[in-house]
Formats: sequence, structure tokens, C-alpha cells
Amino acid sequence: MPKDSIKPLLIASLDASTLQAVTYTAINAVANGLDGPCFMIRITNASSSGVLVSYDGINDHDILLDGYILQLDFQTNSRPGNKVAQLAKGTKVYVRGAAGQGNIYLSGWYQE
Repeated sequence: MPKDSIKPLLIASLDASTLQAVTYTAINAVANGLDGPCFMIRITNASSSGVLVSYDGINDHDILLDGYILQLDFQTNSRPGNKVAQLAKGTKVYVRGAAGQGNIYLSGWYQE
């Protein structure tokens, strides 16, 4: 049963010089995906390259220009009467694009 507290994800980062234009690379590759079901994630593109974002490593789901932040608040997008909307525990977030300079970061929050 969920507790009445939230925990932050440890920040995951990806060096933009390792980006590939065709193949997706997980930002949170070292971990087994998200530590918990996240109600909010933030992808910060502090690199010189725009990237495509995928939540399954296969399909393009979002685009994030260089220097921009993508914040997804999943509960905000749920309808009244529905269960709480969260990104599943274990999900990996992937990006692809031209190699560049800087880093791409993933952060977020989940209920413990």
C-alpha cells in the first residue's frame, strides 16, 4: 500500500557526445528503469543537440530542442474518477539525435 510520502529519483544523465541519430539510448540505462511509478518526470536537455524522446525505445513520442526542458505531470492529465496516472516503475526513457556537447538529464518524483 502506498505511503503518504514522495521520493525523488536520483538524477540520471547521458553524455550528448554518445547520441546516435538512428538508435535510441536510455538516459536511465544504469538503473533498472524508474525506481517507482512516477507521477512527474522532467527531461532537461542541457546539450547542443535537439533529441527525439521515446518511452519504449522503438517509437518517437516527443521532441526536445537543445536547451529546453520537458516536464510531464501525469496526474494533471488524468480524468476525475480514474485511477492515478503514473509512468510505470521500470520504464526507461530513451533519446536519439545527432551527437553534441553537454548532457541530457532525467529527474522525477514517485510515491513511496
